[in-house]
Amino acid sequence: MNSDILGIVFTYLVTLALAIPLGKYIAKVYTNEKTFLDFFSVPIEKFLYKIGGIDPTVEMNWKQHLKILLSINAIWFVWSMIILVTQQYIFFNPDDIAAMTPDLAFHTAVSFVVNANLQHYSGEASLSYFSQIAVIAFLQFVSAGTGMAAAAVIFKAIKTKAGEQLGNFYNFFIRSMTHVLLPLAILLGVGLLMNGSPMTFEGAETITTLEGHEQTVAKGPAAAEIAIKQLGTNGGGFFGANSSVPFENPNFFTNILEKIAIYLIPIGMVFAFGYYTDKKRLAWVFYTVMTVGVIVLMSITISGEMNGNPKIAELGVSQELGAMEGKETRFGPASSGYWAVATTTTSNGSVNAMHNSLMPLGGVATLTGMFINALYGGVGVGFINFYVFVIIAVFISGLMVGRTPEFLGKKVEAKEMKIASIVALLSPGIILIGSAISSYLINANPDYGWLNNPGFRGFGEMVYEFASANANNGSGFEGLGDNTPFWNIATGIALIFGRYIPIIGPVAIAGILAKKRFVPESAGTLKADSFAFGVTLFAVIVIIAALAFFPALVLGPLGEYFML
Repeated sequence: MNSDILGIVFTYLVTLALAIPLGKYIAKVYTNEKTFLDFFSVPIEKFLYKIGGIDPTVEMNWKQHLKILLSINAIWFVWSMIILVTQQYIFFNPDDIAAMTPDLAFHTAVSFVVNANLQHYSGEASLSYFSQIAVIAFLQFVSAGTGMAAAAVIFKAIKTKAGEQLGNFYNFFIRSMTHVLLPLAILLGVGLLMNGSPMTFEGAETITTLEGHEQTVAKGPAAAEIAIKQLGTNGGGFFGANSSVPFENPNFFTNILEKIAIYLIPIGMVFAFGYYTDKKRLAWVFYTVMTVGVIVLMSITISGEMNGNPKIAELGVSQELGAMEGKETRFGPASSGYWAVATTTTSNGSVNAMHNSLMPLGGVATLTGMFINALYGGVGVGFINFYVFVIIAVFISGLMVGRTPEFLGKKVEAKEMKIASIVALLSPGIILIGSAISSYLINANPDYGWLNNPGFRGFGEMVYEFASANANNGSGFEGLGDNTPFWNIATGIALIFGRYIPIIGPVAIAGILAKKRFVPESAGTLKADSFAFGVTLFAVIVIIAALAFFPALVLGPLGEYFML
């Protein structure tokens, strides 16, 4: 067990050691400085600018950034829908996969456009190779690039002393992919390929097992998609059981690589903010607040999984290895607990163990990570969500000392606070209202049949599904029969609101603040890079999440915990 904990500490420290220089590199990418990858990335960028008729030097205000972001996302959605409902007629379909139903195609297209990858299907049985490449892998790149570009707009706005011009969206977007996502994906993809992940266009293979039974083994161009699913905090699996499948996660070494990949860019973006704005100390305050939250959630989850299930222990069954239900023996409960928290404190959503088998407190931790949705968070959008908490904490701090709230020389006034409040209240609204409606429907008509577990666990499964959709996470408790018109449409709507309002709101706040007159620091200025502000910020995050979601946790995994 001690070696398991050492492995977890080692994995995280390696991630941090890589994320800090990556953050400095990302800052250079967004300031258009020369980098060591220019020889590879710049020719690709110039080609894309040329065929798109784009001038990357044209400055844009925040409204223009959002207009472009939303427009290209709408185009990607239409493109994806067309392919998914016609895939049976398109090439690269050696296994004759049928087209998706309209409601499932709608849910899948929305889910991958918004970087959630919430899957109500099994990848190897529901998608042709062409769909895997032209829809799934494509969207995993561009949706991650979209989130990073939106964060870059906020970086630019925070750095600007006074003005409306906040860089060029296409420049931020394309450079995010060519300088960051693509090179890292190639490295990780090669690593996975060398360890056994398939990369082929051959169809499924029928083999005879040692018991003499025939079994169909799915293959496909998996390694490339797995790499970007982890690095872009996408998480959607090529195979139905995701990263618990040996083809997606062959061994303990790849398990470490993928865990590093999940956190690498989200943490790197925090340090990129510090280097880009020359506010390195503030970046460390933000990183510390996020990390304290992650450590708390990880401690709860990992200790619960390593100690095992007391009900099973009462039956006289050994719990020496911990709670092994739903876990891969090659990874074990500690590593699986780390992954569970990593994937839910980011918007990754991939799994190397079944979350429905987590101990109840593990369910509390994973749900809380998605409720907050800002402890590192998704690539780009994690920092954006965190920015909302920062604005609220600044406003509260200003009221406490009797001064007009200021953040980095800009006054935070009623308009910005209203926007931040709307964004902060959106998540509880989506998750709790959606859970209430689904609870009412299944109680009114149990024949709907989507709930396989009764009581606390069943309620927790429905809350988890809406939390995962709202956080654009994509993981699930998976005791829920979610491929139905209700769940496809309801969570599809949650995915849309959960993605775009938390982007639109903070970008608008940043744009409004950027235009305001810069106020030099004085003796009474709030020191955002101080320990006191860090404590206030952490308290704001805890209070908002606890007050909004505590009743749902009591009716779900916390209730289950006390029943043990």
